[in-house]
Amino acid sequence: MSATFRISFVAASAASLIIASAASAQGTASTTSAPATPATAPAAVPAPPPPAEIDIGKVAPDFTLEWANASGAIAKPFKLSELRGKVVVLAFYPADRTGGCTAELTKFRDQFATMFAGQTVVIPISKDDIASHTSWASEMKFPFSLGSDPSLTVAKRYGSWTADRTTSNRTVFVIGKDGRILWRNLKFGALNEAAYTELAAEVSKAQ
Repeated sequence: MSATFRISFVAASAASLIIASAASAQGTASTTSAPATPATAPAAVPAPPPPAEIDIGKVAPDFTLEWANASGAIAKPFKLSELRGKVVVLAFYPADRTGGCTAELTKFRDQFATMFAGQTVVIPISKDDIASHTSWASEMKFPFSLGSDPSLTVAKRYGSWTADRTTSNRTVFVIGKDGRILWRNLKFGALNEAAYTELAAEVSKAQ
């Protein structure tokens, strides 16, 4: 093979390699997807403002509901307006026997004498039925009765329910002897000691 032929052959081979490499790179570029743009999380829908009728100083909306204690259903339904002259604590909670609710109502039970001294009526309220309330009150030896709000009608009136939930929110109200709302906590912390301290102080002021 002549020197000239060998030089031409090597040059042609090198050119072929360059073209093949370029084509391969182009193919890789065309099949590589662009980095995916991270999905934007949907904006959180803010909770609606609480109803004006539960503002501090307003007469608490009246209601009637069934209630129960450790002995069973109480024959006469609970009616808020019939408790004028007494301080009333309404404590809406999600459900019987759940973790946070057990912690909250156990705290109410264990510190009942100091937290709710005087003429104070405490009524925790959830959507659970009377049978559930009776058995739970009996097991836990609660010194208070439990209100049943199966349709969440009362919870809705008190701003204690949001549309994405099937239970009431955890809220607490202190209602004075004249029937007016003296204090409210619409995000009561079941495990927050400061929330109980503040509640006890508000009840004491209302006496």
